Amino acid sequence: MGNCIVAQSGGPTAVINASLAGVIRANQLNPTFGRVLGGIHGIEGVLAGKLYDLTDVPGSEIEILKQTPSSALGTCRYKLRRGQEEDFVKLVRVMDENDADVMFYIGGNDSMDTVDALSEWACAHGSDKRFVGIPKTVDNDLVPPDHCPGFPSAAKLANMVTHATRLDYDAYTRPEVFVLETMGRDAGWLAASCCLSGDVDLLVLPEVDFDRDWFLQQVQRKMDEKGSCYIVVSEGAHYEDGTYVSAGDSANDGFAHAVLGGAALTLKQMIVDAGVAPRGIVQDLSRAARSSNFAQARIDVAEAYELGVSAHMHAADPDFTAQVVGVKRGSAADGSYNAEYFAGPASEFANFVKNFPAEWIRKDYQGVTDEALAYFAPLVAGEPDIIYGTDGLPKTIVPYNLR
Repeated sequence: MGNCIVAQSGGPTAVINASLAGVIRANQLNPTFGRVLGGIHGIEGVLAGKLYDLTDVPGSEIEILKQTPSSALGTCRYKLRRGQEEDFVKLVRVMDENDADVMFYIGGNDSMDTVDALSEWACAHGSDKRFVGIPKTVDNDLVPPDHCPGFPSAAKLANMVTHATRLDYDAYTRPEVFVLETMGRDAGWLAASCCLSGDVDLLVLPEVDFDRDWFLQQVQRKMDEKGSCYIVVSEGAHYEDGTYVSAGDSANDGFAHAVLGGAALTLKQMIVDAGVAPRGIVQDLSRAARSSNFAQARIDVAEAYELGVSAHMHAADPDFTAQVVGVKRGSAADGSYNAEYFAGPASEFANFVKNFPAEWIRKDYQGVTDEALAYFAPLVAGEPDIIYGTDGLPKTIVPYNLR
C-alpha cells in the first residue's frame, strides 16, 4: 500500500483546513494509503522534500483543524511551469522516495492548473503518479462548480461587516460616503454578495467597466436623496481599457496576476475631489474575509470537509487522476438547498474565470437582482459548532509548518 501527499496552495480560506481534515479522516476510516504526508508550503515545500506525517492525527485535533484559519500546512505561490522539466522530475523523485502514489492539491485556479500540468507530464512520461485537485477560493471564480469552499464563509463575514458598519455609518449626521472593498481580482462574487445585507447603495464590480463620471452622478444622486451613500467595490474594478481603479497594479504575485488593493481609497478620494461629499470612510476586508474562522458558514465547513473525503474516496480507483472534485447545487425533497458532489477533468477547472452573471447585475451600480440574492442566501446560512478554549476564543491548532 503506497502513501499519499496532500498540500495547500494560494491564498487561504476560513475552511481550507476542513478539506485537509477530510483527506486525513477519510484515510483513517478507510486506509487506502499507508501514510498521509502533508507538504509544507505547498508544491514549493514538496519539491524540497518538506513533509509532515498526518496519518495518525487524533480525532480531537481534526475537529479543531476544521475551524483553524489560514493554511495549516503553510502555503506558497510557486508557479510550476510547463516545460520546466527539472521541477517535474524532482517532484516524482520526492514521491518515489516517500513511496507516494497520489498527491492531493488544495487550492484555487492556479493550483488546479498545477494538477493539470503534473498530470499531463506524468501521462507523457509514462509515470504512474496520480494528481487530484480539491478547490478553494474566496473569489468563487472557478469553473465549473456552483461555488467553491471558502466563498460562503467569506460572504458571511462580508455581510456581517457590511451590516455592522452600515449601522455605525448611519449613526452620524455629518455628510460622508462609506466605501467597503472586498477581494475579487477578476470576478465580483464576493462584493456582490454584500447586497444580501440590504445595506448597499452602490456596487462596483469587475464585470462592468467603470465609468467615473456616471458613477459620480449616482453617488451624487444618493447623497441628494438620503444624505448618505454606502458603496461596495471589488478590488478588481477597472476602466474600459483594462486599467484598474486601484493604483496598486505595478507588481504581480508570481502568476502574472496584478497585486491589487486600494480601490476603495481611490473611490473615496475621487468622490471627495469631485466635491460630491466632503469626506469618506474606507473599510478594507482584505485578509479578514478569508481568515475569519469565527464567521464560518455551516455549509462551507461541511462541504469543504466532504470534498476532502470525496477526493480520497475517488483516489481509491487506480485510474483516477487529473481530476478535481467540486460542488453542484441540487435541491432536497422540500425544495431547500442540497449539495451534490462531482469530479471532472482538471483541464476544465484550470485557467478559466467564472464571472458574476451579467444578468444578475442591476444597471447604474444599483446592486444585484433577486436571483442573485437567492443564490447567495443558503450559502451563508447557519453556523458550525465552534470549539472554544478557556480564553473564550475559538481553539486553533499549532500549524504543521510551525512545528
